[in-house]
Amino acid sequence: MNLDDYRRTARAWLAENAGTDDPREFMAKLYDAGYSGITWPEQWGGQGLTQEEERAFAAEARHYSLPLYIFSIGLGMTGPTLVDRGSDEQRARFVRPLLRGEEVWCQLFSEPGAGSDVASLQTRAVRDGDDWIVNGQKVWTSVAQHADWGLLLARTNVDVPKHRGLTMFVVNMRDPGVTVRPLKDMTGRAFFNEIFFDDVRVPDAHRVGEADDGWSVAVTTLLHERLSISAGVGMSGQKDDPTSLEALRRRVDAADPYVRDQLVELHIRSRALALFNQRLSQETRAGIFPGARGSAAKLLLAELTMFKADLATSLAGPGALVGDDPLAHALALAPAMALGGGTNEIMRNIVGDRVLNLPPEPRVDKTVPFKDLKVGTQA
Repeated sequence: MNLDDYRRTARAWLAENAGTDDPREFMAKLYDAGYSGITWPEQWGGQGLTQEEERAFAAEARHYSLPLYIFSIGLGMTGPTLVDRGSDEQRARFVRPLLRGEEVWCQLFSEPGAGSDVASLQTRAVRDGDDWIVNGQKVWTSVAQHADWGLLLARTNVDVPKHRGLTMFVVNMRDPGVTVRPLKDMTGRAFFNEIFFDDVRVPDAHRVGEADDGWSVAVTTLLHERLSISAGVGMSGQKDDPTSLEALRRRVDAADPYVRDQLVELHIRSRALALFNQRLSQETRAGIFPGARGSAAKLLLAELTMFKADLATSLAGPGALVGDDPLAHALALAPAMALGGGTNEIMRNIVGDRVLNLPPEPRVDKTVPFKDLKVGTQA
């Protein structure tokens, strides 16, 4: 099928099915129609197509509000990590159900004492025969209340420096030792959760990568996270984004020269980020590792989000910040983009160190065993 036919077929399918409200039902339809995992390997349940088909479908999907949010972590972060770093058995077991919406995933990294400094985490996993026993707490976990499985980073060795004693696991979120509690933000909604692990038994077959080498797996996940956040993977489309260029044009008098100037600036920034993401995606599919440039894309999105929020506030007036207007919720959530997935300050440090080759910040803990550090809540 040529690209024009593919786009027409996708357009017709969306027109017929985009009204499906149940997320899992919609994902099953999406997968069965060939529009889930478009560029993922066929061997593990993907469609094995190219970036061109993926962009064509995304261009059509942006006109709809699709119920994909609960799958965003699986599609953008944990799934790609399993494809890259999981065993063949793990890929065969988890990837296809993820793409079909049969199972929802979350990512379990941040802790109360380890946010931007993820490697300071203290959740422990202790080997017990063919299993690991996990105890600890995670926080700021998106979609955990819906999740069937989670990708968990835990400390397995305290006698080595903090980056070298971590291991990645797939954990069953329905285990009786897992407790999920919602965290309400200032919008009154609970987009995040805190998770408690009490003697949770995880089979060694669910270990992703080698023991104590979890940091390298986490780096893979963080790369996919920043690329997926900046590209909007698994999001619901732009139709109902109240800070989009189209939405703002409907709210204001575009004949005003100042307004036109600001809207042009928004278009330029949005287009530049889209092109940058497109280039990173093409390089990734060609086997070129984007590395720290994924952090640059995430930083650009965070700055674009705040620019859109500031512009929307100035154009719509201070009244837009209150009430149940969708714009009020969007404005209240905007600062979170500069925090989730790594703060802007962390992104700038990564770009400066690993892209621009500037001198790194001094670090005194690189060779100190974790048990001897005073980090987070560890006294």
